[in-house]
Amino acid sequence: MDRFQNILLVGCGNMAGAMLTGWLAGGIPASRFTVVDPNRDGLPEGVTLLRELPAEGRFDAVLLGVKPQGLDDVAPLLAPLLGRETVLFSILAGVEFDSLAARFPAVGALVRIMPNLAVAIGKSPIALDARGLDEIGRAGVTALMAPLGTPEWLAGEHLFDAVTALAGCGPAFVYRFIDSLAAGGTALGLEEGQSQRLALAMVEGAALLAGGSDFSPGELADKVASPGGSTRAGMNVLDAGGALAEVVAEAMTASRDRNAEMAAAARKG
Repeated sequence: MDRFQNILLVGCGNMAGAMLTGWLAGGIPASRFTVVDPNRDGLPEGVTLLRELPAEGRFDAVLLGVKPQGLDDVAPLLAPLLGRETVLFSILAGVEFDSLAARFPAVGALVRIMPNLAVAIGKSPIALDARGLDEIGRAGVTALMAPLGTPEWLAGEHLFDAVTALAGCGPAFVYRFIDSLAAGGTALGLEEGQSQRLALAMVEGAALLAGGSDFSPGELADKVASPGGSTRAGMNVLDAGGALAEVVAEAMTASRDRNAEMAAAARKG
């Protein structure tokens, strides 16, 4: 982490803003961060806010936090600020190393990141892959990402579409399931707000237990569902014909395929 003393965030929307929150909560001084965002207000004290990219300067790390569609607008202005000492971090879904390298040929190293919004509380999976980093450099990146959650280095860039579907899009799928649980409780007679509170508390506790257990989630489900009991009756519905597994797989496949489409568009750009 000590390698990265001067960090530039280009764009500070939902995800980049959540990462900044996580880094500050993890103890990284606010003075290390400069944010360039024409629309952002209310940054934490000590973080430098600029409305446009500076004409000159060098940074240890630059986080690309713009939307993928905005990459070609910002690249010509950002490229002169990136030298061999700079590590460029990208959270742009679908934008591959080759696309980044074509726009930023002078940068020292490239790192692709796939987090989710739980970075703000230090609880996100952080999928990583890099080009141009040695083992010491990778260790530095791991240390920088550690306050945000659990860094996971992938075996290759080709896995980013899959990890995006799981770790990036997955929270939305979980929220939808929580909403469905709450709606089910309301349908059974619970007051709507109470049903939502119960569903959230149940999911939080179940996730914490699963995270600290030696058993897989599937094994835990079978341990909760006693033969002939009420849980097993409900599980039989979820398990019938593999319907739940099938619909989740279809959702993840759709997300993966859309990510691949965005990667193809970035290559053409």
